[in-house]
Amino acid sequence: MTLGWAVLGLAALAAEHDASQRRLELTNLHGGEKLAVTFHNEQDIAPAGLAALRHLLRDYRVNEEHDMAFGLFMQLTDLARQCGVPARYEVISGYRSPATNAKLRAAGHAVAERSQHMEGHAIDVRLKGCPLPRLRDLALAAGRGGVGFYPRSDFVHIDTGRVRSWHE
Repeated sequence: MTLGWAVLGLAALAAEHDASQRRLELTNLHGGEKLAVTFHNEQDIAPAGLAALRHLLRDYRVNEEHDMAFGLFMQLTDLARQCGVPARYEVISGYRSPATNAKLRAAGHAVAERSQHMEGHAIDVRLKGCPLPRLRDLALAAGRGGVGFYPRSDFVHIDTGRVRSWHE
């Protein structure tokens, strides 16, 4: 019986690093929700996995969901693979409704007026086991969208918009 569990464990580990499997483990730091999901495999995109990601990344302030860019999830799995760690992320922010974005701006928070978060094209994260500067450097080298570096706040902003970078 122990051998069976060991084999299953090895299979799961191999799947984590299989380029045909796109798997994410996310912990939303606002509320502590956790999700482990395969959103794409060698056959196709998994609609149920994308729906689960959409729910986890909702604007928790108003409990509003929004479609998230598929390319964002692809970037996250690629970045983890390049860092040599499983794709286990802590999420600071995913989707942000226009109303929430306006409230944050009015309160003096440094959020863009036309934030990619409002389009479902951005995520603010930390990758477990990957130093923040390394995650930033990998995202910049990938050249697949915007990269914001927030070392004092302990996260990297990644989006699928035009290639650009900034830091706090």
